[in-house]
Amino acid sequence: MHRVTLNDDLQVAEIDLSGLRLDTSGEVNALYDAIEAALAESGEELWFFVINYSDFRIDSDAWYTHHRRGKALNLGHSMGTVRFDMSEETQRQIERTAETESFDPNLFADHDGALARVAELPSKRRAKVVHDMGYSDAEFAKRISFDGAAEIMNVDFSNFVFHHSADVNAFYDHIEARLEETAVRWFFLINYEGCRIFEEAWVAYARRGKRLNERWSMGSVRYAPGSETEETIRMRAESQQFRPNIRNTREEALARIDEMKSEMAEH
Repeated sequence: MHRVTLNDDLQVAEIDLSGLRLDTSGEVNALYDAIEAALAESGEELWFFVINYSDFRIDSDAWYTHHRRGKALNLGHSMGTVRFDMSEETQRQIERTAETESFDPNLFADHDGALARVAELPSKRRAKVVHDMGYSDAEFAKRISFDGAAEIMNVDFSNFVFHHSADVNAFYDHIEARLEETAVRWFFLINYEGCRIFEEAWVAYARRGKRLNERWSMGSVRYAPGSETEETIRMRAESQQFRPNIRNTREEALARIDEMKSEMAEH
């Protein structure tokens, strides 16, 4: 993506939003999808973000999505975020958000000032932040089961908490290994009842879930997500061109899988 420049020597990800106008949540989601993909391709999880907001405009209808995706990106990948050359309108909006979210917006008039501020921030990358692993492989194993007759892989995320990317990667490593053993594709039936996905985990969760679906899924149906999880899934679906297929109950989810099988048989 031409709007993301990575400088590994400075540990800086420069994100150029200058002259960009975003009118819809779908456009916002597409932008953040591209940024997340560029960071994932780098192989490094942690960066200082330097963001050029010159002449950047975002419609009020898209601001909430921008705030949610930006917060998740920062919590998942940022060692510090600095902004520069911002319009007065956007600056006022971010300063209002800063008052409610308790963060320093780090606003600067130019690129040099932003880089000078980054040089003052402590790096976490070299220390390689280590997350406490709260889950065992046995915990993951009991949450995955296969129904060969129905061609369904059951994924039980009920009452599970993804605190950070380490939780996500450990669970998805397990799922991928189990799927490799089967060597066939499945319909995914995912129970989200009581599941919590912290903002720090969402970027990794979305990336690993997309990869898993592309390789192994004939169709995925989700049921019983909480309102915040459902909102985030639907938000990301806007730009990633997948159907959320969210249902309230397991019975409704199974009925949707039957519909999907019928649709496939017709083509």
